[in-house]
Amino acid sequence: VQLQASGGGLVQAGGSLRLSCVAAKRTNNAYPMAWFRQAPGKEREFVAAISSSGGSTYYADSVKGRFTISRDNAKKSVYLQMNNLKPEDTAVHICAMGTSAGYYITGQGLSRQRIYEYWGQGTLVTVSS
Repeated sequence: VQLQASGGGLVQAGGSLRLSCVAAKRTNNAYPMAWFRQAPGKEREFVAAISSSGGSTYYADSVKGRFTISRDNAKKSVYLQMNNLKPEDTAVHICAMGTSAGYYITGQGLSRQRIYEYWGQGTLVTVSS
């Protein structure tokens, strides 16, 4: 499965961006999906995730209240609406998709990297101060 992310760019602090990620190949939609990010010189970190059904979401504390994750199973896509962006949000944002084994995972369990088998290349978000 190939994941293609888009929507990154340069924005001023306080601005907004909407990231999109689409599964490029035919796949079962019943997989948890997530966004992670990696800043230069730092380890990859969890940002937000959504369960297979879309009924459960989970966010890192650093983005809670500012970011919203959603999915459209008909379009095999996941989205990340990012509002009130801060310079510390600057990073390559990477989408990930789990497998059917993660179908029933909800809440904090969605933040664990090990449940995601497929990873995209990411899209760069740069927030200027």
